[in-house]
Amino acid sequence: MYIDTSRITRGGKTYTRHLLRESYRANGKVLHRTIANVSHCSAAEIEAIRLALRHKGELEHLGTIQDAVTLKQGMSFGAVWTVYHVARRLGIEKALGTTREGKLALWQVIARVIDQGSRLSAVRLAMAHAACDVLGLSTFDEDALYENLDWLAGAQASIEDRLYAQRTKTTPINLFLYDVTSSYFEGTHNELAAFGYNRDGKKGKRQIVIGLLCDEAGHPVSIEVFPGNTQDPHTFAAQINKVKARFGVQAITFVGDRGMIKGQQIEDLAQHGLHYITAITKPQIEKLLRQGTFQMDLFDQELAEVLADEGLRYVLRRNPVRAQEVRDTRQAKLAMLQAHVAKSNQYLTDHPRAHAQGALQKLVARAKHLRIADWVELTVAERAITLTVHEDAKTEAAKLDGCYVLKTDLTPAQAPKEMVHDRYKDLASVEQAFRSCKTVHLEVRPIFLRLAARTRAHAFVVMLAYQIIQYLASCWSTFDLTVEEGLHALATLCLVEVSPHNAPSYHCIPTPRDAIAHLLHSADIKLPKAFSLSGTRVSTKKKLPAERLVQ
Repeated sequence: MYIDTSRITRGGKTYTRHLLRESYRANGKVLHRTIANVSHCSAAEIEAIRLALRHKGELEHLGTIQDAVTLKQGMSFGAVWTVYHVARRLGIEKALGTTREGKLALWQVIARVIDQGSRLSAVRLAMAHAACDVLGLSTFDEDALYENLDWLAGAQASIEDRLYAQRTKTTPINLFLYDVTSSYFEGTHNELAAFGYNRDGKKGKRQIVIGLLCDEAGHPVSIEVFPGNTQDPHTFAAQINKVKARFGVQAITFVGDRGMIKGQQIEDLAQHGLHYITAITKPQIEKLLRQGTFQMDLFDQELAEVLADEGLRYVLRRNPVRAQEVRDTRQAKLAMLQAHVAKSNQYLTDHPRAHAQGALQKLVARAKHLRIADWVELTVAERAITLTVHEDAKTEAAKLDGCYVLKTDLTPAQAPKEMVHDRYKDLASVEQAFRSCKTVHLEVRPIFLRLAARTRAHAFVVMLAYQIIQYLASCWSTFDLTVEEGLHALATLCLVEVSPHNAPSYHCIPTPRDAIAHLLHSADIKLPKAFSLSGTRVSTKKKLPAERLVQ
C-alpha cells in the first residue's frame, strides 16, 4: 500500500491529487488499484500517512522518537551570518584584517547594524548571537571593545585607504560629495564636545561636528570628527589634503553646498588643481542680476547656462514645486499676521484702557519675525490697527521663489550643464546617509565615550555599518519592510541543538520560513548545511543586578 501523487497543469494552474493505492498480482502481472482518494488531506497529513505506511510493522515505536532525540533552541544565527557575509562582500572584513583587533572591530560594526548601543550592549548582544563562532573570536568583554576603539582610531586612515583601493579597482572615482552635520551630547566630559551651531536645534548642548566624504554614488569613503565649535568651511581643507595625499587623486571635483565651498575653499582647490560644484546664496544671485551677469528670463528655461569671466560657469534653474511651496508659506504668514491684527483690534475695542501703540509694536515685531515686514505696513488710527500689503514690494520679494544658481569652474567639455546640475543634486545622498546614521537606523548618539580618539573611532564604526545598511537596503528594495525589520526577522533564525540518546549532540540550522528565505535569497546569502560551535562564550564585567537599586 502506498500514496500515489501526481500533478497536472492546465490553463496555467497546477492541480495535485493523492491516491491511496495498493499493488497486487493477477495472472502473473503486477496491477494497481485505488483504495481511496485522499487529495483533500493536508500536506502534513499526507506525510503522516506515508510515515505510517513505511513503519506499519513497528507503529508502537513512532511515539517514542521524541524521547530518543532532544531538540533545544540555540543561539541566534541568521542576522549575524547575513551581516558578516555582506561585510565580506563589501571588503570590510579584508580591510579590517584577520587579527584579533580586526575581528573585534568587525563585531562592533556588525553589532551597530543589528542593534545600536554602547560597548556593554555589544557584549550582551554577542551573548545571544553566534558572534564568536561566525567571526572566529575568542572571549571578550566591554573593556576589550573600548581598547579596540583605540586601535581602530589609529588604523582608520589605512582602513579607509584599503577600502578606497578596493572600490577603485573596477570603477575610478572622479567626483566627491562632501557635507557636515553635528551630533549633540547630554554629558559634558567628551574631549571634542563644544558649543557651536547645532543643527539638531538642541540649544545649550555641547556637540561634535562630523564631516562625511562620499563618492558620486553616495557611498561613504571617509568620515572625520571635529570639535563642536568648528565652522563648516574650516573642515574642508582636511578633505582636500586627504584626496590628494592619501588617495592619490589628481583630477577630481568636489561637490558641496553654498555654506561649504566659499572663497577660501575655492582658492585652496585651485592651488591643488581640483575643481568644484557649489551653489551661491540669494544675495549673490541678486548682485549678479544687478551687474547683468545673467537675467531673470533665463530662469524661465528648463536649465540655463551662463559663461562668465575667469572661467566660471553658472547653471540656473527655477524649481516650480519649491516656488509654489514658498508662495504658500508667504501667504500663510500673511494670513497669520492678519489674524493677529483682527485679534488685537478686538481686544482694543473690548478694553478701552489698552494701549494701541503697544499692540502695534508687538505686531510690527511679529511681522519682522515672520520676515514679511519688507512688504507689509502696519499703522494705527483711532485705536484701530490697519495692515497694508504693498503688492509691488511683495512681487519683488517673490521674484526668486524656487530659483537657484550653481557655480563651477568645470568647462562645458568637462561637464555639460545637465551633469553639473545632476551631480549637485547628488548631495541628497549624503543627507540620506546622515539621516540613517543619526536617526533612522544606526543612531550615532548617544555617544557613551569621553576620549577624542574613541569618539572618532565610534563615528568610523557607524560609517562602516552604514555601508552594510545601504547594501541591504538595495537588496531588499522590493520588500515592504525596513532594513531594521528585516534584520529583526533574520535574528529569529536560531541554531537547533540536537541531542540523540546515547550519542554526541550537534547543531543544525532549521529550514527558514518563507519570509526569511526570501530575505536571504534577495541578499544572495546561503546558509550552511551544518554549523559547529566553538564553545566560546562572552560575558560582561559589569553585572546588572549590582547596578540595580535595592527596593
